[in-house]
Amino acid sequence: MIEVNPGRGGGRLLQTVTGLASSGFTRSLSCAATSGEVAAMLDISVSSFEAIASSSVESTCGPGMQREYPLGLEQLLQALPLKRRRLKAREYLFRAGQKRESLFFVHAGFFKTCLSSADGREKITGFRMRGDLLGIDSLDMDSYACDVISLDVGEVWELPVDRLRDRFPHFHERLTGLLAGEIRRDWGWMLALGTLSAEQRVIAFLLDFAARLEHLGFSARSLMLHMTRAEIGNFLSLQLETVTRALSRLQAAGLIAVDRREIRIHDAAGLQAMMAGPH
Repeated sequence: MIEVNPGRGGGRLLQTVTGLASSGFTRSLSCAATSGEVAAMLDISVSSFEAIASSSVESTCGPGMQREYPLGLEQLLQALPLKRRRLKAREYLFRAGQKRESLFFVHAGFFKTCLSSADGREKITGFRMRGDLLGIDSLDMDSYACDVISLDVGEVWELPVDRLRDRFPHFHERLTGLLAGEIRRDWGWMLALGTLSAEQRVIAFLLDFAARLEHLGFSARSLMLHMTRAEIGNFLSLQLETVTRALSRLQAAGLIAVDRREIRIHDAAGLQAMMAGPH
């Protein structure tokens, strides 16, 4: 039996869990998650998760070090005459309830996905970057399920799903794999939000963000956050002040350095040790 607190787990997590539970899928979540369990549930290999902690130099990698699915999908799409759309910072790509006509592949930039209540409350369900597909949670719907907003200047490729399915027999398999990955990440964040302390949630966010950047060939040590502290708090179900205090404590301990939106990880091993500590 799975119990999900919408105030902590968030909208899309609740939808995912409800859908799995209604189909007979049940899972028991431990209240003492290790960093390895969180890494695994966030769809990051434990070795990659720990590599950030064990590395003593800034890490950059070439295309061969990227996750398989962004590279493979991008190679499949880049030769096609797809419509490319550029967005300004804080521009909506689409809104919940808008008619779904296509999916969107993120080629550049950072985006947030969020749900809004009737009284205007917003719940951020994720942050997306290059290689991610936007709108995939609406594949079986006539309209989009959430809002997607660009956090900075970005570019997406519009994917007419029906035509691509007809042209490429394996495209549906790739979509299924991407959707499965999204579900695993949602489970991972549900585990993190339900079992980790506020400070550990912030650490988990930083390590996850660093690992995702490293997969794309960027430094895992120097993180430029395109989202605000308030948006990070919203995603982690924390108050803005809690996120700010957590970052200040980590900086005072010499684990990170904070310069406005840039965060440099000085002691990833120390962050890893805090993740493994009491919750």
